[in-house]
Amino acid sequence: MKTPSALILPVLVALASPAGAQTAIKLEGTCEKLIVAGLDVTQNCKDTMMNTVSRNRTSFDFSAWDGRSLSFSGSGAQQERTEETDALQPINLVVPGEKTDEGVVRGPLAAVGSCSFSNPQEGKTAITCEATSAKGRYEARFVTDAKTPPGAPKP
Repeated sequence: MKTPSALILPVLVALASPAGAQTAIKLEGTCEKLIVAGLDVTQNCKDTMMNTVSRNRTSFDFSAWDGRSLSFSGSGAQQERTEETDALQPINLVVPGEKTDEGVVRGPLAAVGSCSFSNPQEGKTAITCEATSAKGRYEARFVTDAKTPPGAPKP
């Protein structure tokens, strides 16, 4: 089942809301790319992702079936509009994670990059993130259908 636009829209609104807002939204769709420190793990990428807003941080969180995860994070206050329906989120932190025998190990890294996404009212919504840190290149691309749920009011 694809996530209806009624569920996707709050995340985009939350990203533009005051920094104190706290929101977590799970999106369903297709993970088209996942590269962690230059290693392509797209074949293991899950078809769900999370978008969270907590205090002044916005993050886009991707995960893979092999236990890897990748979070792109930046200050929501720095978000820019690139088009009427598109937003650009500057990224200054990536958090790669890996499942080990001791549990999940995460290592936050300073990074330079951005995540872009479009308004779900325009149909398919693509979230594309790219960043570079001292440990390499990080990329992710996720596409979800923004379908109105049955019985929802028309925009």
